[in-house]
Amino acid sequence: MGLDDRKLDVLRAIIEDYVSTQEPVGSKSLVERHSLGVSPATVRNDMAVLEEEGYIRQPHTSAGRVPTDAGYRLFVDRLSKIKPLSPAERRAIERFLLGAVDLDDVVHRTVRLLAQLTRQVAVVQYPSLSRSKVRHLELVPLSTTRMMLVMITDTGRVEQRQVDIPGTLPAEDVLELRRIINAKLGGQPLTQTPPLVQTLVEEVAEELRPAMTTLATVLLETLVERHEERIALAGTANLTRASMLDFAGSIRPVLEALEEEVILLKLVGEQSGSTRVSIGDENEYADLRATSIVSTGYGPGGQIVGGMGVLGPTRMDYPGTIATVRAVARYVGDLLAQN
Repeated sequence: MGLDDRKLDVLRAIIEDYVSTQEPVGSKSLVERHSLGVSPATVRNDMAVLEEEGYIRQPHTSAGRVPTDAGYRLFVDRLSKIKPLSPAERRAIERFLLGAVDLDDVVHRTVRLLAQLTRQVAVVQYPSLSRSKVRHLELVPLSTTRMMLVMITDTGRVEQRQVDIPGTLPAEDVLELRRIINAKLGGQPLTQTPPLVQTLVEEVAEELRPAMTTLATVLLETLVERHEERIALAGTANLTRASMLDFAGSIRPVLEALEEEVILLKLVGEQSGSTRVSIGDENEYADLRATSIVSTGYGPGGQIVGGMGVLGPTRMDYPGTIATVRAVARYVGDLLAQN
């Protein structure tokens, strides 16, 4: 059965009060706190319908009502407006992120900022190598037979490997190898580089083939075989502010789940540009079914290269959290586009 606007207003009021007070909400306090424009008796009837439909429940006899996962889901789906960030909040985000000196700094500032602004646990995935392009490859001689291969992606990730070269290489040969590699791979998506790397050996001058063969092997490892994803986490202490009721008496399973990198990647990886909200039982992992996750993708110029999000009890400020996650993702994307 569809709910009319008045019942939706009652549900919205119950959720707002429960989020702010952590206490079950009664009809009397709803009428006092909100301009619902109807009598207490009508509010009680509406609450009875909401309970019957599974959107609110009574935690114990003679208590008020609390939202269910279905109630939060309906509330999120029917959000007519996301709470806008204040100019001061926007300036604070911009200032905090603009001070970053490199990609590591961007990611660590972002995850701390999200945790502070939402007062939840924040997770940020480093830009995924599988979604990145080669910006530049540098060869740095360490000795006559050893060099450092440095790959920089368009998202600012830096991968470096030491390479032992058969025989000695004069400086001009190192420059020639660098020129050939960059001409072939520069600007290419990492996922499309393996066949190009294979052709490098065939196209290089005879005397440079042993060195290029070694470099090609290391390049394939760097570009293709080592797509390990990295995650930054902050704000786990924020969970301790939640009521024990939020986590059915123990936050330990939630904390243990947050130690698993594969779980964190699943929460914020595989993102599109839209914001995703997973509430309670919608979460794949049983240990996280007392939590909600708000996540989105980020990247330069509309390209998605990684994900970020926050996790907290289902009793969270959804409008404010969604607005914050979206705004921070947009600023990080702009920052990556400038570099």
